[in-house]
Amino acid sequence: MRDVEEHRPRLFALAYRMLGTRSDAEDVVQDVFARWYAAPHDEVREPAGWLVTSTTRACIDRLRTLATERRNYPGPWLPEPLVGPAPLADDLSVAFLLLLERLAPDERAAFLLHTAFEYPHADIAELLGKSEPNVRQMVHRARARIVKDRPHRAPDPERARALVERFVTAWRGRDQAALLEVLATDVTLTSDGGGRVSAATRTVFGADRVSRFLFGVGRKWYAADTLRVGLVGGTPGVIRFHGGAVKGVIAVECDADHVAAIYSVLNPEKLPST
Repeated sequence: MRDVEEHRPRLFALAYRMLGTRSDAEDVVQDVFARWYAAPHDEVREPAGWLVTSTTRACIDRLRTLATERRNYPGPWLPEPLVGPAPLADDLSVAFLLLLERLAPDERAAFLLHTAFEYPHADIAELLGKSEPNVRQMVHRARARIVKDRPHRAPDPERARALVERFVTAWRGRDQAALLEVLATDVTLTSDGGGRVSAATRTVFGADRVSRFLFGVGRKWYAADTLRVGLVGGTPGVIRFHGGAVKGVIAVECDADHVAAIYSVLNPEKLPST
């Protein structure tokens, strides 16, 4: 039993990358383990392989049912950010998860299994019921799209944290000149309120508009809220507290010298409880 349970973090990491929310990932992994313990598996030679295969297929099925829900989501949909150290230490940023959302379920599974979990193309082909050449092409296309759609090269963690701290200081201090200095000219800001709290219904483009938007919403927060720099999806971001409770998580994507994109998750269903 202990040997099987040791795979749980790895399965969660796969499911979270596939689905983009902690709750969906945990539900899938829990269901996979429930089926493992309930079914006879004397003939299973590799429990880890069975668990990964079952998790992947369950995620693909779940993604297909989520497609309509996410299309009808009120305002922009953002992945649920993980606050604190990222499991398995690979890219779990909101920006990367959004890029994965653009891939078809099978394509996403093939790309993740090969690049993040080092599965051979032949094994992925068997898992997905496709030919090996087809899987190689899927992975190649997915990698090309990810590289094309994510032009920013992330700075080292210390540089990224310094940029985020400058961003927070300028925002809290209502210093427009300092804020414009740290924002890229083509910066974007995307908010996810889920229709439950007030949030921008469209992405805000450009340093001037983003700065004015931040100062506008900031008026509601300065007196009573605390902004802390912390890890969001494994990279420096901002956590907003009110009365000890998390009220918002802001993922920040940086290039070498500026804040390039801001992703503000306000939907209470996507926020950590502590």
